[in-house]
Amino acid sequence: WNQIGVSHVMWGWRGSDSSAVSNTDGTITSSVSANPTAGFSVMTYTGTGVAGSVGHGLGVVPKLYIIKQRTDGGNNWIVQTTAVDGSLDYLFLNATNAKGDSGDALPTSSVLNISGNNDVNGSGDGIVAYCFAEVEGYSKFGSYTGNGSADGPFVYTGFRPAFVLFKRSDSTGNWYIFDVQRNTYNLTNLTLFPNLSGAESTETNNILDILSNGFKHRGIGGFSNASGGTYIYMAFASNPFKNSLAR
Repeated sequence: WNQIGVSHVMWGWRGSDSSAVSNTDGTITSSVSANPTAGFSVMTYTGTGVAGSVGHGLGVVPKLYIIKQRTDGGNNWIVQTTAVDGSLDYLFLNATNAKGDSGDALPTSSVLNISGNNDVNGSGDGIVAYCFAEVEGYSKFGSYTGNGSADGPFVYTGFRPAFVLFKRSDSTGNWYIFDVQRNTYNLTNLTLFPNLSGAESTETNNILDILSNGFKHRGIGGFSNASGGTYIYMAFASNPFKNSLAR
């Protein structure tokens, strides 16, 4: 993260202004740093190996959360979300798999419901979870359907995104991250892949325009805009207010 002569990019989300606090809302006690205004919390807990629940501290239902077991190596980054159709789906941030249907109950305004799977709740394992809820004018999590055209679908967010992550959910495909720090004007074609260790890629088919109120696909790549393909996305605002400036 600080190699001499090498370019880096970082995206950050802020929890609470104070130290993490103990949360006993679920069957498993968690340590939570929550920023409900920004719809973000980060929490840690120790797994039990038995299905249960863990408090997230947001006060509203999260729409997407990322869970990682941090005690042992080799475990997946689990992404669970209701962004596709309202049901709880899962994907792997470190892999290309299509979405699967989670057997866990939907999250609530106070807890995540988790299975006893080692990736999210291995007995005695230290685990971290990053939880995101939508905030109007600041963050948006959803899905869209591709049309296979260079005049691709427009995705309305209600703000000018600073950061967009998306992945095909009905089939295999890489995760893509675009941002306005590396591409300061359109087309937006410099991407990084969370599931890969490679360097930044200059895309020709999986590309988009970042607009004042959302983003629009401008390529025919199957990883971003296959005809009839479904995709999930998360986006965060450049200017997190009700009004947003075009570029």
